[in-house]
Amino acid sequence: MSAHAQSEEKIETPVGKSGLPLPRFVSLKPARANIRVGPGREYAVSWLFMKAGLPVEIIQEYDNWRRIRDADGTEGWIYQSLLSGKRTAITAPWEKSERLLELRSSPEPTASIVAQVEGGVIANIRECNGEWCRLEVNKVRGWLPQREIWGAYPGEVFD
Repeated sequence: MSAHAQSEEKIETPVGKSGLPLPRFVSLKPARANIRVGPGREYAVSWLFMKAGLPVEIIQEYDNWRRIRDADGTEGWIYQSLLSGKRTAITAPWEKSERLLELRSSPEPTASIVAQVEGGVIANIRECNGEWCRLEVNKVRGWLPQREIWGAYPGEVFD
């Protein structure tokens, strides 16, 4: 195989039993969801999430159970029907200061500011272009740099 042919090889994304990529971001459907230490109802509940729309990352699949991780790194198993494919994000959950993040009217650092949000706010993701994501927070839509959210991978593009 030539060096040129090697450089054109596509890196394959791992796929779970569901046929969907791993890892991937989803969100919680209910306002209350038990997280278990293993993939089944016979396993102990290790955590209780109490926020519908919370973004989580699926990192493993077993039958109808999904191993998830939240923005804080907490991991556990949840039944797949409690998850939604709706994309949400948390604005800069690592931000511990009073600094406000600026939602902009277009995906450019010089675009006008449409709103300011604190770190840790849950937002619906409308689209991402690989560098910026268009979010909706309390019916206000604006663009935030992709590096300032947890809920989309660096460089990920979708609409």
